[in-house]
Amino acid sequence: MKYILYTDGGSRGNPGPAGIGVVICGAKGEILKRYGETIGETTNNEAEYQALIFGLKKLKQVFGKEAMKKAELEVRMDSELIVKQMSHKYKIEEPNLQQLFLLVWNLMLDFGQMKFVAIPREQNKEADALVNQALDERQGNLL
Repeated sequence: MKYILYTDGGSRGNPGPAGIGVVICGAKGEILKRYGETIGETTNNEAEYQALIFGLKKLKQVFGKEAMKKAELEVRMDSELIVKQMSHKYKIEEPNLQQLFLLVWNLMLDFGQMKFVAIPREQNKEADALVNQALDERQGNLL
């Protein structure tokens, strides 16, 4: 079984109020699950990592740890920085990002074949919309 995980994270202000968006798709691109929520105050890069962590945890929770061990997973995100860091092409200088990287690395132990793909923002519209929707709802609740 193959899954495609689209993730996005962003903050308004960098750092500022932040949100994540996660879309889980099947092998043919059909949307299986969508999630969007606020995560407090953080930077854009930290929000991108938080979205990835959330997505990996949700995959295990919804489809089961055993299924994930056997599955092929393609992670698509528009953060070239995170994709390159996860692919060991960029060093991780910031301590906060190092900690988040380690969380992802440990989560990856529960997955079978996994690859990271950097995609243009236009191909990540669904996850991006979930980030903005969560942040807009949060802002509306504060008014």
